Amino acid sequence: MSRPLRINLSTRSPRIVFSLILVAFIGSAGADDGETGFKRHLEAGAAAVDITPKLGVSLDGPISKNGPVTGIHDRLYARALILEDSTTRIAIVICDACIIGQDVFDAAKAKVEEEIGLPPNRMLVAATHTHAAPRSMHIGTGTLDDEYHHFLAERIAEAVVTAANNVAPAQVGFGSFDKPEFVRCRRFLCQPDSVGVNPFGESGEQCKSVSGQSSAVIKPAGPVDPQLSILSVRHADGSPLAVLANFSVHYCGGYARGQVSADYFGFFAATLQEKLQASEGHPPFVGIMSNGTSGNTSSIERGGKSYPAFGWMEKSGRILAEQAAEVLASIEHRSDVTLGMEESEIELAVRRPDSERLAWAEDVLAHPQRSHPHRWTRVFAREAVHVSKYPATRKLKLQAIRIGDLGIAAIPCEVFAETGLAIKHQSPLPATFTIELANGYGGYLPPPEQHAVGGYETWPARSSCLEINAEPKIRVEVLSLLQRTFTFAARRGNATDDTSMDPTDSGGPVGASHRGGER
Repeated sequence: MSRPLRINLSTRSPRIVFSLILVAFIGSAGADDGETGFKRHLEAGAAAVDITPKLGVSLDGPISKNGPVTGIHDRLYARALILEDSTTRIAIVICDACIIGQDVFDAAKAKVEEEIGLPPNRMLVAATHTHAAPRSMHIGTGTLDDEYHHFLAERIAEAVVTAANNVAPAQVGFGSFDKPEFVRCRRFLCQPDSVGVNPFGESGEQCKSVSGQSSAVIKPAGPVDPQLSILSVRHADGSPLAVLANFSVHYCGGYARGQVSADYFGFFAATLQEKLQASEGHPPFVGIMSNGTSGNTSSIERGGKSYPAFGWMEKSGRILAEQAAEVLASIEHRSDVTLGMEESEIELAVRRPDSERLAWAEDVLAHPQRSHPHRWTRVFAREAVHVSKYPATRKLKLQAIRIGDLGIAAIPCEVFAETGLAIKHQSPLPATFTIELANGYGGYLPPPEQHAVGGYETWPARSSCLEINAEPKIRVEVLSLLQRTFTFAARRGNATDDTSMDPTDSGGPVGASHRGGER
């Protein structure tokens, strides 16, 4: 049996450099476990299915009201990747969508299970968060919107089934690079008493964010994660099969009203598809960009330049894809990697309005001509009414995937960078990234210290309704799931050490029930 790989997590930087990743892959389990004779041979398949909405489908969000689809700038896709070995099969699907509700995801997963027998807890499905695509969580309530929800679920399932039909012997590798000039925190810590009142007429906040004003900014209110992570999948003959990338920027923007676009996520994928062509006899290569932990970031930084509508997203997507292609050329690929996936459900309290806040909201909405100290007062009054109808608690699905020495966490929220960086640093695996907006929508996930300073992402609404302590509970549970994929692999005879970290040291999983194990 090969010697265990040991990583000192107490000193390892959250920015995992490319050379460390290569060492991790080279040092991971070999193809043959000397004690059991167990062999792992990876197979993979990928597919992209069009999910572009019809004209007239709503683009409205919980806060913004963007009207209906009036045109298609570039088409939307659900891009699926399936990985499997002798005991485990998993699917990852990234959809060009702003938000997708859990009911749509669940319907898609049920269809896949019916078609090919893949259990729902072996599927990670997420939205990219392009703001030029529908919010498929019943914000739009017209007939076309309901039809699109059904259409979207069917097409997501079709992507997974098609990817399963394309499965063939494969190899994987991992790399990354930093792109700090594209990333900026959009929340700013300000001098006390310098921030204007919030939509509820309250003063005293110390953070200026979206639709906030301050006369004395001190510094960004939190960190950003500039790392672009790359999971490369190749056919056994070396021909490109798929790339799953992950970048923690909210979106690019620069839209024309009513026009559908996949944003930089789609242009990144399209550029890679131009550059990387599968050899004859293989299905088309599939490029995929997922959203990382971007709940506190702005759009991709433009460097002070101006562009026509959709111009910067196309250029920035191409820049990222070209740099990714350079890294791909240096990645070592291998087929003898361990796969694992764990899922759990966590129950969290909802910040419903009290009777005083609800009375305020009803009064605001009853007097539409009245002036208010904040331009979004009526918007958040309407949101208070919506959230008052929510149950007292919500259950959210969390997931962790292991692909060799790479970990992928999945959270159904708009996650802040500090959470993603903490997960990277404390993960038992040498490389880890988080996919947000996965398997449902839980709104923004500010850490408690960010709730303390206020700002848009903390204001109670359908876009931010979880309890103040939701972030540490989710973070601890996700780390526990990553640890479970790690220790499960060790029980299968994997050579990687499973004693380097115990995520329950900070309190352990809260309110969670696990569903995991083998295929």
